[in-house]
Amino acid sequence: MATVAGAMADLVSKDLLKLSKEVIVENGGDIYLASSRERTIGIYAGDSPFSLKIGIVISPDQTPLGVCTSSGTVGPSLSFGKANAVCILSKSSALADAAADGGRECSKREKGYLIGSGESKRDRRRIGTLIIVEEKMGVWGRIKTDPTLTTLEFRSR
Repeated sequence: MATVAGAMADLVSKDLLKLSKEVIVENGGDIYLASSRERTIGIYAGDSPFSLKIGIVISPDQTPLGVCTSSGTVGPSLSFGKANAVCILSKSSALADAAADGGRECSKREKGYLIGSGESKRDRRRIGTLIIVEEKMGVWGRIKTDPTLTTLEFRSR
């Protein structure tokens, strides 16, 4: 069940790509993106000071791409994690969704944001990981952040 939203984004975009080179499918924090221009995805992290102030910059050469976010503190899903936001980039939205959900649960340990980043290094299918736990943030991989975010194109929850 951890991959349903990401898998749906993958499946819907597969049909849309037959009609357009530009495809953005957002499903509750799980995004499939194919774009010919740079996009910035704002990260909603609940009460964290980073919430809606940090964005992930996606260049056209990175797409198509799955960008999925999960939270232990925001939203209706039962979670024992403490991460405000775990965002995973992968060529598969389903994989990114599962990894984000798993990272959210890893964050229940002390300094879990670093543990989750370490998990990404072992999985070569992941392009990058961004984890926010309260006032701390960990980033690994091919992620360019925009800390001066003023306008949002997407809000990932």
